Order: sequence, then C-alpha cells, then structure tokens
Amino acid sequence: MSSWRRPRSVRVRLTLWYTGAMVVVLAVYAAGVYAFVRSSVSQTLNEKLHSDFQWPEQMLETMPNGRIGPIDEIGEADSSSPWLRVLSPSGELLYGTDHARRTPIPRGDELVDRADGAIVPVPAAKPPVRVLTGKSRIGGQPVVVQVAASEGPMLDELRKLSLVLLLGLPLGVAAAGLGGYSLARRALAPVDRMAERARLITAERLKERLPVDNPEDELGRLATVFNETLMRLEASFEQMRRFTADASHELRTPLTAMRSVGEVGLRGKRSEPAYREIIGSMLEEVDRLSHLVDRLLTMSRADTGDAVLSTDVVDLPELAEEVASQLDVLAEEKQQSLTVERAGAAHWVGDRLVLRQALLNLVDNAIKYGPAGGRITIRIAHSPEGAILDVSDSGPGIPVELQARIFDRFYRVDTSRSRDNGGTGLGLSIAKWAVEVNGGRLTLENTGGCGSTFRITLPQASLKQAQPLHAV
Repeated sequence: MSSWRRPRSVRVRLTLWYTGAMVVVLAVYAAGVYAFVRSSVSQTLNEKLHSDFQWPEQMLETMPNGRIGPIDEIGEADSSSPWLRVLSPSGELLYGTDHARRTPIPRGDELVDRADGAIVPVPAAKPPVRVLTGKSRIGGQPVVVQVAASEGPMLDELRKLSLVLLLGLPLGVAAAGLGGYSLARRALAPVDRMAERARLITAERLKERLPVDNPEDELGRLATVFNETLMRLEASFEQMRRFTADASHELRTPLTAMRSVGEVGLRGKRSEPAYREIIGSMLEEVDRLSHLVDRLLTMSRADTGDAVLSTDVVDLPELAEEVASQLDVLAEEKQQSLTVERAGAAHWVGDRLVLRQALLNLVDNAIKYGPAGGRITIRIAHSPEGAILDVSDSGPGIPVELQARIFDRFYRVDTSRSRDNGGTGLGLSIAKWAVEVNGGRLTLENTGGCGSTFRITLPQASLKQAQPLHAV
C-alpha cells in the first residue's frame, strides 16, 4: 500500500482494526444465530411431521365396509387437520384430508412405494414441503400413512431473520466504529498531552517533564521512562556545562601565566640567567598544561568508551612496589614515608595498565595533599568480595560533608592549595573510572577522622567486560 493511502493516525488505525474485528465478530455471530434458528425451526417442523404421523391412530377407525374414516365424523371438518393420506399396502387411497386432496404433492405416489419412515424434502412443490411416509396400523389393518408439512412459514421466518441481521450488521458496525474511535481518542489522549509537552522541552528547558496520568498503565510507564531519560539528560548536560566551564578555567590559567611571563620578559633587555628563568617558568606552565590535556583526553576516552581493555595476570604486590618506587622521590621531597604492606591476594586478572593508572593517581593524590613528614601506606589484602588495595595517609582526612563530591571532576577539597601542588581535580575521577571499567569498585573508607583511606575492591573472577563509565 502506498504511503498516501495508509492512515497516519494511530487513532484511525486502531479504529479501523477495531471496526474490522467487530465486522468479523458480528458476521460470525449473525451466521451462528441464523444457523441456530434454522436448525431449531427445522427440528420443530420435523417434530410436527412425526406428530401428524401419529394423528391417524387417534383420529381414524376402520368402517364396517372396510373403508377408513374419522371417529364420530370429527376431524373431517377440523380445519387444523394435517396434510394426510392413508393408503393400502398396494397403493390404494383409503383416506385423505381435504388439505391433501386440494394440494397434491409431486412424486407423492413414488414415496409410497418406499414407506421407510424417512422425512424427504420436495423442493418441486410450491412452496417446498417435507413428506414423511411410513407403515402403520389402523384398527388392526396394515396401512401406509403419508403426511406432509409446508416449509413456507419456516422460510418466511428465516427471510425475516436474515433481513433483521443484514440491516443490524451495518448499524452494529457503525456503532462499533464510533465507539472504537471514541475509545481510541480517549485512550490516546495522554499521548497527545505528552507530545505537546515534549515539543516544549529543549536543551534550555530540560527540567520539564512529561505528564503521567496513571503510572501503572503502559502509557504511564512509557512517560515515566521518558522522564527518567530526561533526568539523565539534564544531569549529563549539567555535567557537560560544568566540565566545559572547569576545563576552560583550568586551561586559561596556565595560558594566562605563560602570556604574563612572556610579556614581562619582553619588557626591556635582560641578562641570560633572567631569560632562562622566564623560559623555565613558561615551560613549567607548558608541562602543567600538557598534564591537564592528557587527563582531559583520558576522561574523554572514559566518556566515549574508547578504552580497550586487556586481560593480564597482575601480581598486585609487584604492581604496588612499582608504583611506590616511581613516586618515592615525590614523597621524599615532603619527608613522607611510602610503604607497601602485603596481607594476601597475590594475583588478579584484569587490565594492568589501567589499574596502575588508578593506583598512581591515588598515591599521587595522597602525596600532594598529605602533610610534610606524613605516612602513606599501600596495603594488599583479601576479602570474600575479592582482592583489596588500600591507599592510606596520615593527613587530617576529608570532612564528611565534602566526601560525596570528592570523585567529581575538577572538585578539590583544598582549593587554596591546589594550584601550588599541581592538582587539577581529575585524579580521583580518573582513578574511579579506571577501577570501575575493570569491574571493580573505588570507595572512601571511614577512618574516624584519622587520615584518609581509598579502597580498591577487585572481583575474584576473571576480567568481565564492564560498561564504559559515562558519569565519573
């Protein structure tokens, strides 16, 4: 069917389907009623024939002359007497009612020869009749009784019933179509309201929600799912705006510093050591900018799911020693001790490089924000949930009211010192992504106010394909 002929409205399609179904139902119902009534009146006509067949035994007798006649001369004048003939076994007519004499039946004599008691239709008669011919006895004399009944009244009743059904069917279909359209319109009214509201929802109006008339029905559940999707979109847009603003701010700061240092360096002539100091300051800002860009690229891969995981057998104590050895120089600069404690869980199956990134960020974060002369511990343990890596420090800890946001991008607990220690506010976010993409879990444990402990819990089973982390 071409597109211009196909109904575009769901309401119209539902009405057409409903009307088509009602046509089939009403047609089947009408055919069933007609068949039932026809069978019923046909059975009634057959019962009348059997009743008429018994009539001679009760109303007729054998005369002294051998003839057969009505008892006390009744029945001859009875207008309700049936179509009846009584014949001898040889075919001689012994008795016949006025009705039988006035309206002979075609092939009536042929049926006398059979006399098997069967009901035989005779469509050649006008109107068609049914004939019952069988053997009987009247006053001890063997006879052949033949009775007939017209199908005219039955056919008239069936024609009237057919007319009623044929006239009622279009009316029923029309009523069903109007009712179906009304029901479809009422049932789909929430869809219209949702569509009108959805047209008003834009990127600037993501707080709008679709109306939910009945959360228990299918349309209500659909609207609820859309509203949940809108909530996630709103959160994603808000996170994107915040991320864009924070990234712009972080990128602007080193660029502004480089421009300021460069402008100062261009003012007048300076000695070679002075120029070296200016260039060194600019290179420090370039390193800071490169570090920030690398982390932003890591977060971008986390959002898009482009990170490809490998399956490695990871020696967790060896990995911890490697990270501690790499960052020990930074810890020594702040007179901090960095140790590794092993209590179990020697091996784990997962992506070694991604897990190493997470552990590096956690230890680096502990060094940057830990106090001078403090203590940092990497502890490997085992639990029923799997392997555990704890990174603990002896700092002042993180206030309870701030713990909910420590994994947010660009969030810093101590904003006044973040620029001095090179923090970007992305380390914990990247660590959380790196752990969760490996099927693990990164949490901040409750230490009672004595320092901070970040716990990596890794699953016991082999590496499972995890979903990319879209909201770190």
